[in-house]
Amino acid sequence: MPHAFTSREAYIALNMLEQVGPVRTRKLIAALGSPEAIFSAGEDDLIHVPGIGRDLARTIRVGAEAVDPAAEEAKAKRLGLRVVTFLDADYPEALKEIHDPPLVLYCQGELAKADRHGLAIVGTRHATHYGSSVADRLAYGLSKAGFTIISGLARGIDTVAHQAALKAGGRTLAVLGGAIDKFYPPENRELGAQIARQGAVLSEYPLGRSPDRQTFPYRNRIVAGMATGLIVVEAGEKSGAVITANEALEQGRHVYAVPGRIDNPSARGCHALIKTGAKLVETLDDIIDDLQWLIPKKIDQNTSELKKTPDIALGADEVAVVKALGGGGLQVDELARACGLAAGKLNALLLGLEMKRVLKVLPGRLVELREGLLNGK
Repeated sequence: MPHAFTSREAYIALNMLEQVGPVRTRKLIAALGSPEAIFSAGEDDLIHVPGIGRDLARTIRVGAEAVDPAAEEAKAKRLGLRVVTFLDADYPEALKEIHDPPLVLYCQGELAKADRHGLAIVGTRHATHYGSSVADRLAYGLSKAGFTIISGLARGIDTVAHQAALKAGGRTLAVLGGAIDKFYPPENRELGAQIARQGAVLSEYPLGRSPDRQTFPYRNRIVAGMATGLIVVEAGEKSGAVITANEALEQGRHVYAVPGRIDNPSARGCHALIKTGAKLVETLDDIIDDLQWLIPKKIDQNTSELKKTPDIALGADEVAVVKALGGGGLQVDELARACGLAAGKLNALLLGLEMKRVLKVLPGRLVELREGLLNGK
């Protein structure tokens, strides 16, 4: 006789059966009335559900005996994880809106209501210095504004986005492409632990499931689905980041893309997205101003504070940069000569001053002060 599962246990059990999945589960529930009814149904009843053949019906019947959701949840608890099912109160509401929401999320850390105001930042694993600095700047500023930063904890742009959110003291969510106990990439394990203290590491995959070429693209729908909008920073034309952006477009999310050099293959995906309707992003304001009608008062207040930046404390070299720009915008090389600063040091100062919202670096590396921010100082 099959186990008598509760609805919640049935969701965990169904998630452990690799061939079933969210879409087939929805069809089964529609036909049979509840998730637990799937495991008590006879083989003939299962076969009559659209999309469920005899082989899958047998898999479900065998699975009713083979899987043990209570043991799975106990193992997760020993690892410091929580199992969040579709029925639980902290299951992300935004995910319920997508075509194939995960049945279960294994969670290290905590999900919060504030995460519904999430923005995903994704991009290449082989980020250039330009891509990394842009991702850092955007993630830091958006986190300071109150948005939760969501990404996939992959090498490159994903890693930079998570680190910038942590640096800003904000929340960040990482969605893995395999089970949490099969952590990948392994060098990001410590970063994952930091994320869990300031947000959550998530996976839909049951314990023991190693990541592979199929799991990574499939998890992208969760990254996109949890976010209000998605920002792509450096991506090849057929990259996972572009797949995630397409998922976001299908889910009705806002999609943004950062342009790059025309001779950089990692810019082609962003340029293709811009050609097909993604909003081109040059500054933090391009995103914040676009979303101002969708964000709550608290985030709007944070955003206003970012834009004001009163009583800015500047170092001596930063003051020199500001004074040099007092007569108008300068190209970076002109600014370096005016300040007597080496290019490397100036670039670091520009990044810091842009984060403080003292100045902005425009296309063509033209640097200008932000209007009204320094009150004539």
